[in-house]
Amino acid sequence: MEIKNNQAALILEADEKGEISVSVTSPDMNGLAGLICQAIATKLMQDEKFQTEILAMMEESENSGAA
Repeated sequence: MEIKNNQAALILEADEKGEISVSVTSPDMNGLAGLICQAIATKLMQDEKFQTEILAMMEESENSGAA
């Protein structure tokens, strides 16, 4: 996938233990898209409340798919 100058990507990787690592890539890390992705990555890794909200959303999505 080619990322344009006005784009950024948040890359999540799960290892065999289920631990998640987060990376950000962008041709312009100081552009708006790059800065937003960096802020989301930081929040994802450091904010326990945000992590809990995401896990709850995943569980809700899984439960609604089973209905």
